[in-house]
Amino acid sequence: MTADLQKGRMGPRACLLGLLALSVAGQCSYSPEPDQQRTLPPGWVSLGRADPEEELSLTFALRQQNVDRLSELVQAVSDPGSPRYGKYLALEDVADLVRPSQLTLHMVQKWLLAAGARNCHSVTTQDFLTCCLCFTLQAELLLSGAEFHRYVGGPAETHAVRSPHPYRLPKALASHVDFVGGLHRFPPTSTLRQRPEPQVTGTLGLHLGVTPSVIRKRYNLTAQDVGSGATNNSQACAQFLEQYFHASDLAEFMRLFGGSFVHQAAVARVVGQQGRGRAGIEASLDVEYLMSAGANISTWVYSSPGRHESQEPFLQWLLLLSNESALPHVHTVSYGDDEDSLSSAYIQRVNVELMKAAARGLTLLFASGDSGAGCWSVSGRHQFRPSFPASSPYVTTVGGTSFQNPFRITNEVVDYISGGGFSNVFPRPSYQEEAVTSYLTSSPHLPPSSYFNASGRAYPDVAALSDGYWVVSNHVPIPWVSGTSASTPVFGGFLLYKQHGAGLFDVTHGCHESCLNEEVEGQGFCSGPGWDPVTGWGTPNFPALLKTLIDP
Repeated sequence: MTADLQKGRMGPRACLLGLLALSVAGQCSYSPEPDQQRTLPPGWVSLGRADPEEELSLTFALRQQNVDRLSELVQAVSDPGSPRYGKYLALEDVADLVRPSQLTLHMVQKWLLAAGARNCHSVTTQDFLTCCLCFTLQAELLLSGAEFHRYVGGPAETHAVRSPHPYRLPKALASHVDFVGGLHRFPPTSTLRQRPEPQVTGTLGLHLGVTPSVIRKRYNLTAQDVGSGATNNSQACAQFLEQYFHASDLAEFMRLFGGSFVHQAAVARVVGQQGRGRAGIEASLDVEYLMSAGANISTWVYSSPGRHESQEPFLQWLLLLSNESALPHVHTVSYGDDEDSLSSAYIQRVNVELMKAAARGLTLLFASGDSGAGCWSVSGRHQFRPSFPASSPYVTTVGGTSFQNPFRITNEVVDYISGGGFSNVFPRPSYQEEAVTSYLTSSPHLPPSSYFNASGRAYPDVAALSDGYWVVSNHVPIPWVSGTSASTPVFGGFLLYKQHGAGLFDVTHGCHESCLNEEVEGQGFCSGPGWDPVTGWGTPNFPALLKTLIDP
């Protein structure tokens, strides 16, 4: 497909004639994402219309085949009672299963060729196609209704090109294209926060914040509980915030906090662009604590800020997963959006991408979010607001906890920001039935039933400390950094899969935040014995967890 499109590149006059024909044909069109939220995120401002001659890079999600069969295979390879348990698929097997039909490939190729698209690149599974369009007018004629504007926002003053208006495609493509990426969704912003240092009198026997030694002591990791250093055992974290880690910060962090355990001195591989600007706290934290909890394990960093201002960084990461045969087994990701802010076409397709990863035996750990149960108003009534991909049934979602005494290594309680709840999109999977039903029938502190979808996929699955971390960023040690972005790389380092709570410390005290109204008064769900929608099954107890994994 790529070669044909590049070979068929047209001159400007022929390109415009082709687009004119497309725009006439486009009068018989459809909207792939009519429900996609297009309001400007907080902190972003418009700089006006994009330059008409500005080049855009757009990603086309092509309709896949055999998705139901893929779902069945994921269930089989994940079920210890199945004869296919643990027999994961290679990327090539996944490609053979989901590859779009020849008709889909031909139709989309013909459409883009007529539009003068160039430098088109596919992936191994052939279900995504990223193309350059040489000017915005070309893209606006191709995607009728779209109108590209420039925006800037976020702490790093990130630039993006997006359309505030919905786009339409020719009706003939309705069964061939799921959505077009790069038009509406904005890059995420970090929700990590630096909390005020708690007041304490005297320091005897106390710690002054969470460090690797505190993590390892709380979760019963000894000096011998480190990786072998072999290159065939690896872990990864992903960054989408146009911020980066610095190797010098990692070295300083390990000098300050890594003296009690064997660790690797550097990241083994960076996939994507590693910028030269200031280090970001989130990026620094991800790398430093993944390499501390998963000590002496080869670590990759996926750095996906989006090579072009019209690309979606999270979508680019998904494309990387669909294009590499050899990947780390565990990926930790601190990214999420409100379910209701995403189109049905997008959320369902991304869920299939997560399903593809599960079929290959990849463990994807996502932060549960830092807004508790969340809150939004629907037809004048408040409801909790679930987060995605945290709500996907194909990922492991990590919530957050705090020490009962912030200066002592004690039992853990709920961190009030820990995201959790029930999906409004995905039904409760069968593997959750017993645990979730038990919680819903036994919890004495359930919110009103109108606030959540009790039959939806419940999350988080597990938790870890998310409060009071020390991080080194831009050569400066920074204390009291908090958020489930912190707990996710910590949990990722343990390479685990939950077994009904075995090997985990149960967290039974505390509630997370939600709507500030008279009905719930800011309180969402509360933790309790067993699984709960605040801390999942609990936090890791490494020796017991290892025993469970070896002899489930």
